Amino acid sequence: MRLILAILLPFVAFFTIGRPIAGIICLILQVTLIGWLPAAIWAVYALSQYKTDRKIERALSARRNT
Repeated sequence: MRLILAILLPFVAFFTIGRPIAGIICLILQVTLIGWLPAAIWAVYALSQYKTDRKIERALSARRNT
């Protein structure tokens, strides 16, 4: 769901992952038609980094608990 959101409305994806300043910058970039494509690519990249960070966080917390 977030991936579709990152492609269609890139700035909203940043707000859903807790990065409001990046969301505002992305919105400014997205306002121009030429800037929409880089904004979408940036949002998809940020979303993948967010998912990777969550996986690492879960793995470290599971390791600490055992």
